[in-house]
Amino acid sequence: MNFWKSPWRMLVAGVMCGILSPALAADWPQFRGPGGLGVSAETGLPAKWDATSGQVWKTDLPGAGASSAIIIGDRVFLTCFTDPGSSNMTRHLLCLSRTDGKILWQKSVLGKSTEDSWSGYLRDHGYTSATPASDGERVYVFYGKAGVLGYDLEGNELWRTDVGDGSAKNGWGSGSSPMIYKNTVIVNAGAESDAIIALDKMTGKEVWRAKAESAAGSWGTPILVDAGNGKQDLVIGVPFEIWGLNPDTGKLRWYAEVLDSVDTMCTSLIAHDGVVYAIGGRQSGAAAVKAGGSGDVSKSHLLWKASIGSYVTSPVYHDRHLYWVSDRGVAVCLNAKTGEKVYEKRVDGARNLYASVMAADGKLYAVTRRSGTFVLDAKPEYAVISQNDLGDDTDFNASPSVSHGQLFLRSNKALYCLGTKK
Repeated sequence: MNFWKSPWRMLVAGVMCGILSPALAADWPQFRGPGGLGVSAETGLPAKWDATSGQVWKTDLPGAGASSAIIIGDRVFLTCFTDPGSSNMTRHLLCLSRTDGKILWQKSVLGKSTEDSWSGYLRDHGYTSATPASDGERVYVFYGKAGVLGYDLEGNELWRTDVGDGSAKNGWGSGSSPMIYKNTVIVNAGAESDAIIALDKMTGKEVWRAKAESAAGSWGTPILVDAGNGKQDLVIGVPFEIWGLNPDTGKLRWYAEVLDSVDTMCTSLIAHDGVVYAIGGRQSGAAAVKAGGSGDVSKSHLLWKASIGSYVTSPVYHDRHLYWVSDRGVAVCLNAKTGEKVYEKRVDGARNLYASVMAADGKLYAVTRRSGTFVLDAKPEYAVISQNDLGDDTDFNASPSVSHGQLFLRSNKALYCLGTKK
């Protein structure tokens, strides 16, 4: 085996097993939203827009980036980087007004001399691919070799912790985003130190470290899953396997060798009703595994496997089905219970995707790098509602965000708020 003190603004009270329900959350507090599942209960979201219509506001950014926006009340947080390929490479955390897109403050951190070289695949996504996370009172960012930082909502730096200085396969840089569990911030620092690390969210002090060599091939963001008997598993995909860890200690509880990958796992897992769903790896396999158990559950907890998937983009669960649009622009729908393929259709005009699909308001939002955003019906019958182009000639690498009935998209040049003014 390879081995918030005060209530959140705009949240309806209710937390089930520590995971925020998409149906209850108006905020978008982390990568892929509440629980990291890429699902929102928001309604009234736009289905059509272009460069001259459908925009609430557009804000030009000081630098590029692949991270998504997070939204906490009336504030939007986003990261970007400037001066790549030089000793002045700098990462920036921005706070914007959700109402009008005005930049309220900006905090910058100089890169390290050991940053991965500005070449190859790193140029495709850059030095700020990790989406921030927030507990409603603080904002946490993961800057790879420059560490993990905690800020208050006014931009005051609270702490900074180094989590490693290594380089993963081919110098691809960091991709995983931080997540919050109880009083900790958890990061997949596989690229930096072959480890998943939990930090005290108040001080940045290390709480636990789960070190394993194969973590270096993982760029996914961990999620929490209800494992039954009042327990939660911290699950993550690594090359060939799914791991279930104790989120309080980092100890491995179970693993399932069910992924037909090679030596990389770029996608993030999702879960529903205690079942973990994974797609990814160069062979593009998919699998469903029941959470929980002990040791090797490769056979005992495997529900199904399928020979279809995606190398970069992650799936969503909606109404008993799994959906995704692969990095090559192929839309897929599987029966979540059986793994049976419902459809596999090439989306005409969707040439390349790094962003993961989002399900909201009966629609699937698939953001391509250069050919706009495709809106599909979130139904087991393939149908494209629209293709939307903002006239921005830079890459859109970030997964979409949703809050207060509005859609947020970011490119290497700008952040866009789409929908109607609130």
